[in-house]
Amino acid sequence: MRFRLLVLITLFSAFLHARPGYFEPWGKDSDLRYTDPATPPPSAAPSPSLFVKMAEQAILFHQNILSPVDGPRSHFRPSSSQYMLLAMRKYGFFEGFALGCDRLLRENSAEWVYQTIEEDGKLIKYDPVP
Repeated sequence: MRFRLLVLITLFSAFLHARPGYFEPWGKDSDLRYTDPATPPPSAAPSPSLFVKMAEQAILFHQNILSPVDGPRSHFRPSSSQYMLLAMRKYGFFEGFALGCDRLLRENSAEWVYQTIEEDGKLIKYDPVP
């Protein structure tokens, strides 16, 4: 009985993160696809879910009201709040929230081994949304 319940919970959680269609799982450029110039571009993106809309409002409140009081403190470009906002818009609430939390855990002044950019004479960690 416990095994069946565990299997059902696992399957249910997998369905929450599933996206329709086939997505190439390999490489950082897997979301780049060849588009035939003869075919028309796809229609507008689907509207975001209720969770994404609520999270967007909370993030925009933070960016427009709270953040100007303290000034810019992020060691990354885009900033961590903008990164989470972009990730939620691209991947949905749950995956975008997980990516944003991962980014917040890396928000420190430690040495960065990946790409950096210079801004106002200061090295900034460059880490766009995948």
